[in-house]
Amino acid sequence: MPELPEVETIRQGLLKRALRRHLAALEVHNPLVIVGSADDFAETIAGRRIESVLRKGKALALELVGKNGTAPRYLLVRLGMTGQFTVAPQGAPLEPHTHVRILFEGGAEEIRYRDPRRFGRLRCCTREQLDQVFASLGPDAPQITLEQFFQAMQGRRGAVKLWLLNQKMLAGLGNIYADEALFEAGIHPLAQPGRIAEAAARRLHRAVRRVLTRAVALQGTTFRDYIDIEGRPGNFEPRLKVYQRTGEPCRRCGHDIRRVVVGGRSSHFCPHCQPRPHYLAAASRVRAVPEDTPPRTAVRLRRVVLRTSKHKSPPGRFRVNSVHAARHR
Repeated sequence: MPELPEVETIRQGLLKRALRRHLAALEVHNPLVIVGSADDFAETIAGRRIESVLRKGKALALELVGKNGTAPRYLLVRLGMTGQFTVAPQGAPLEPHTHVRILFEGGAEEIRYRDPRRFGRLRCCTREQLDQVFASLGPDAPQITLEQFFQAMQGRRGAVKLWLLNQKMLAGLGNIYADEALFEAGIHPLAQPGRIAEAAARRLHRAVRRVLTRAVALQGTTFRDYIDIEGRPGNFEPRLKVYQRTGEPCRRCGHDIRRVVVGGRSSHFCPHCQPRPHYLAAASRVRAVPEDTPPRTAVRLRRVVLRTSKHKSPPGRFRVNSVHAARHR
C-alpha cells in the first residue's frame, strides 16, 4: 500500500510534469472508483488548470482552477492498496485496470489512474470539503513537532505499532515505515506509547522523520504495484532494515529478524535491538509466526496472548498470562 513517501514522490512528479497544464477532457472507464456521479466528476474537472498539488499523510489533492474567476475545485486522490497515478503519452496502449484518463490540452500526454484492486478513490471536492478531509487526519508525520508527538502518546496503552498506524494520531505512516522507524529507535512494536520513556520517545520522533526523508529521497518502496509518475519503481527496498526480512540476520547485530501479527498487521523487528519492554500492550492479541513454517502444515501459527498483569510487577518485569500452541489435527 502506498505510504507517505510514495504519495510524496507522486506529488513531486506532478509538480514537474503537470503543473499549470490545462485538462482538455476526462474519460471514466470504471465509475466505481469515483466518489459521487462520474458524469459530474468529468464535467467539473474538464477545462480546468492544475494550479498546485497538495498532500497530507497519504491523501493527494490537485488544485484545479477554472476560467472567469470560478472557485477552484480539488481532485482528491486516495491510492488505496494498488493505485497508480502516472503521466503517459496519449497514444500509449492502455494497461488493464486503467479506470480514469485525464487528457492534457495539446493531445500529447495524459494522466492515467490504474488500480487493479479498486480500493482507491478519486473525488472532486470544494476547498471546504478538502479541509474537512485533512482535518480528520493527525499531524503530517514529517511535520509533527516533538510537543505534538509527546501529547499524542500520552495515556495510550495499545501497541505502539498500532498507534503509529493510526492516521488520526499521525498521518502518513503504514506498515513499512512504522516497522523501520521502530527499529531505528530501538523500540519493540508491543511497547505502550504512554509508557515509553522520554528519551526513547525522542528517538522515535527523530526516527520517523529520518526514515520518511530517506524514503522520499529514493522515491519510495516497491514490492509489486507502486510506481512513480514516470512509471518507475521506488529504490528504497534495498535499504529496509526489518520489513519483510523475517528470518534474515539483522543488519546491525546479526540476530534473526522476527515477525508477529499485531491487530491483524505484520510487525517485523529485531529481538536484540528492540528488546521487550517492561510493560507490553494491554489486551494485545499477537500471533507469533514460526520462521520456516508454511501455512497448513503440521505446526500451525502459535497464538500468544500477552496482557499486562493486573498485579504490580518489579521494574523490568512483565507477565505472559497464557500461551496457546494450536496444532494442525
